[in-house]
Amino acid sequence: MAPPAAQAGRPWLGAMPAGEGRTRFRLWAPDAREVLLELADGARHRLQRHDDGSFDITLAVRPGARYRYRIDGRDPVPDPASRWQPDGVHGHSVVVDPHAYTWQHAAWQGRPWRETVLYELHVGTCGGYAGVMAQLPQLVALGITAIELMPLNEFPGRRNWGYDGVLPYAAESAYGSPDELKALIDAAHGHGLMVFLDAVYNHFGPEGNYLHQYAETFFNADAPTPWGPAIDFRLEAVQRYFIDNALMWLHEYRFDGLRLDAVHAIVPNDFLETLRQAIYASVPAGRHVHLVLENEANQAFRLADGYTAQWDDDFHNALHVLLTGEEEGYYAGFSDDPTAHLARVLGEGFAYQGQADHRGHRRGEPSGHLPPTKFVVFAQNHDQIGNRAKGDRLSTLIAPEALRAALALTALTPMIPLFFMGEPWGAREPFLFFTDYAPPLDEAVREGRRKEFAHFAAFADEAARASIPDPNLPATFEASKSDIAASRQGEGAAFAQWFAGLMALRQARLVPALDDARMLGAQVLAPGAIVARWALGTRELQVEFNFGKADIPAPPAAGALLHAENATAKDSRLGPNALRVWLRDALA
Repeated sequence: MAPPAAQAGRPWLGAMPAGEGRTRFRLWAPDAREVLLELADGARHRLQRHDDGSFDITLAVRPGARYRYRIDGRDPVPDPASRWQPDGVHGHSVVVDPHAYTWQHAAWQGRPWRETVLYELHVGTCGGYAGVMAQLPQLVALGITAIELMPLNEFPGRRNWGYDGVLPYAAESAYGSPDELKALIDAAHGHGLMVFLDAVYNHFGPEGNYLHQYAETFFNADAPTPWGPAIDFRLEAVQRYFIDNALMWLHEYRFDGLRLDAVHAIVPNDFLETLRQAIYASVPAGRHVHLVLENEANQAFRLADGYTAQWDDDFHNALHVLLTGEEEGYYAGFSDDPTAHLARVLGEGFAYQGQADHRGHRRGEPSGHLPPTKFVVFAQNHDQIGNRAKGDRLSTLIAPEALRAALALTALTPMIPLFFMGEPWGAREPFLFFTDYAPPLDEAVREGRRKEFAHFAAFADEAARASIPDPNLPATFEASKSDIAASRQGEGAAFAQWFAGLMALRQARLVPALDDARMLGAQVLAPGAIVARWALGTRELQVEFNFGKADIPAPPAAGALLHAENATAKDSRLGPNALRVWLRDALA
């Protein structure tokens, strides 16, 4: 027997109110013979087994009750569909009424995708749900239209990026309660801000995942991933577990969209279409819900078939090589000709469209037929900063003139821009990799982190690797905080004012025509220099820039000059770090 079809507000698993002060508990444990529900007061209740491998019981239990499951007489475990884990991944689960919160902005329908300017942030380094809420007015003033929260699924300890989560339904308790998360989203909507969530459906973290004890078939040992055996999406029960999770975030918490992490690691990959269809079937007419992929495979057909957009790592990788000259790690795939790679991104969407990369792996599909809004571009994000050994930002790696030109390029194409927390005011604090594991996992993570960089020239010797910050030290987490108050002080305030001007220009001159935008190609002018063009309805946008080391002849004026960095409208030559953005009134 297969699980029933997914419906918003009716999850198959977990503890859900059943009316009249009662709660229905359901667990999928196909390997188990007996499942007992153990309440915090010591009472135990045997669940009924069903042919689909699920166990359930309905009891006179109210929201706030703490419970765990005892399976086949072993130690008690939390509910894998727990809505709240106030004592962490090993503690009791708590019954939550998902509909108890009173929404102040219940009429919110979201915003169209063309208006999106994403601001990615880590909730923990911003002070939890309440801390992020306090930042909302300043983010609006900067021109941000959407905040994207790094993963919130409950993880071990009190500090983590979120990608080590093991309880996907439980909003991270270190940041606040489920209602405090809803209050944050509610307040954001009141400010006109969309809220996105980074959802991890491709793996579980290394500590606190008890599924192997009673649902071994949840995983496919024949499909290894960097995180262990792949989640087995061939099973309907597994599919339903994640579909219900997505519906929970979108309907109960009212997130405006999801960013799906590393979907190339989802096996079989066709689950993505099942998930997309289930989500959009649940969305009422008039509501905007956006689904964004992180997909190393560059599957253009996923975007053509209905996914809103994809994070375009090719944009970042090519741009970073141009700006810094770095060629190690994944930058090796762009070091042969970063200018040509970036030109292809601007003119066609992806740099890799079926070509072999530096490892000999072919990836990607032709993407030039897609509208530019299918691509989310960024000069930095959590990965591209935090996966560096010392978490250094572009602001500490390149000249201020180059940084501004790079951010202006990110902001003023018809692609959808994303900025990492602190970026709008030129923050210089690192964003480091941090965790909070107990022994012996803490040592394994620390040494694994250092070994990861052993093949980099700067960390070839042991002494250099020892300088890499220990992920488990509280100081590593503290060093990763970027205080938004800096956006109102000194150089930060001046940078923030400049950034807000870019956002205002984008909303006024680009956004109204983005639904009709299409790519017109890009040409390499010289090493590091490119001119790219897009149709915006009956107008043409042209962006030209030079990240090379020498002056180059400037392309002819192309209409009204919208913005310039280190250049003027009359310049006949473009110097290093020069950028100009033109808008023609009519296509020639």
